Amino acid sequence: MTWLEVDEDSGFGIENLPYGVFRRDGAAARVGVAIGDRVLDLAGLGEAGLVEDRGWFAADALNGFMAAGRTAWQANRARIRELLTDARHRDAVAPHLVPVADVELLRPFEVADYVDFYSSEHHATNVGRIFRPQGEPLMPNWKHLPVGYHGRAGTVQVSGTPVVRPCGQRKVAPSDAAPSYGPCLKLDIEAEVGFVAGVPSSPARPVPPRAFRDHVFGFVLVNDWSARDLQAWEAQPLGPFLSKSFATSISPWVVPIEALEAARVPSPAQDPAPLPYLRTDEPWGLDLRLEILINGQPVSRPGFDGMYWTPPQQLAHATVNGASLRTGDLFASGTVSGPTREERGCLLELTWNGAEPLELPDGTKRTFLEDGDTVTIRASAPGANGATIDLGEVTGTIRPAHC
Repeated sequence: MTWLEVDEDSGFGIENLPYGVFRRDGAAARVGVAIGDRVLDLAGLGEAGLVEDRGWFAADALNGFMAAGRTAWQANRARIRELLTDARHRDAVAPHLVPVADVELLRPFEVADYVDFYSSEHHATNVGRIFRPQGEPLMPNWKHLPVGYHGRAGTVQVSGTPVVRPCGQRKVAPSDAAPSYGPCLKLDIEAEVGFVAGVPSSPARPVPPRAFRDHVFGFVLVNDWSARDLQAWEAQPLGPFLSKSFATSISPWVVPIEALEAARVPSPAQDPAPLPYLRTDEPWGLDLRLEILINGQPVSRPGFDGMYWTPPQQLAHATVNGASLRTGDLFASGTVSGPTREERGCLLELTWNGAEPLELPDGTKRTFLEDGDTVTIRASAPGANGATIDLGEVTGTIRPAHC
C-alpha cells in the first residue's frame, strides 16, 4: 500500500501515521510522522510545498497543529497517505524521510493541564481490597462518575527521561507515631492510556460525549509514577499531591483518533445507568493490548478494553462543571488492570502492597521499584485492513533520590 518499504509487523504502517516532534544533529525541533523505521519530516514537506503548513510543523510542539481542528487533521492525514502511496511522489518525498535511529524524539506537545482518572473497575476493586479489607472495595460514588484528580502539568516528560526517586513525608511502618522525611520506599508504576485535547472549548460550555472527536487530537501511553508510601500518608482526606506530582512519562508518538477507529469495541455494561450527560450512543471501548516490562522482562499484559469509564465519558465529566478545554490538556485513564494477576497494571496490585513479592523471569524479586530499574510500557491495537497499530512505548529508569 506504500512505495516505502515497511515491515508489515512494525505497527507503524500507513494505517497508523502517528505524530511526534523530533530533532536531528542538534538542529531545531520539528514535527514529523512515523512510517516504518522512518520519520517523515512535515516541516520539510511544508517548505517544499507538498503539504499545507501554516507554521504548524517547523515547531517544537504539536500544539499549533492540534489547535487547527478536525478538518485540518483529516486533510493532512489524507495528504500524507497520498504522498506515501502514490509512486509519482516518491522522488519528491524520499529526501524528507529520516531514519528514526538518527533522531531524538522530544515531548510531542506542550502540556496545558493534566488530569488523571481512576477508570478501571478491576484496579479500583483491588486497591479497595488492599486498603479496606473489611469494607466495600468500591466507594459509593465510583459507578456514578469517573473519579479523577488534577495533576501537575510541569512534570509531564517524554519517554526516556530518567525518573529521580522522590523524597517526602512517609510512615515507614503504619504503627509509627509520627512521619519521617526521606526517599520514597514504595516507588511504583501505573500503566495508563491518555488522550490530548486539540481544539479548546468555551468556558461554561460542557463537551458532550458526541463531541469527543471534535476536540481530541489523539492518544498516548502514560506511566503515572507513584510514591505509594508518600501517598498513603498525605492522601487524608484530599487525595494525591506530592506522591504523584514528581514525574509522569508519556510516549513520543500521538496516535490520531482516526487510526484507532477499527479498535473501538463495546465497553463493559454500566450499572447503574450513568446520568444523561455521561451517556454515549456509540461504542467507545478500545481494544488496546498493553505490556509492562521491568528491566526488559514482561511482568503484566493488561487490556484496555475492560475499562469501565470511556474516554468520551471522562472528557464529558471533566467539563460538565463549565471548566474549559485548552490545547494540550492531557487526560489519563488511570491504571489499566484486568481480572487476573497477569493483567494488573501496577506493583501495588502485582505484589499486593508488598505482601506477595513479584518474581521476574530472571529470578530476581520486586515488591516496589529499585534504583536502576528500567520500566517500559508498550501497547498495540488492531487497525484497518488487518493492520496493527503500535502506540510505541514509554520508558523510564529510576535514579537515586536527592534527599
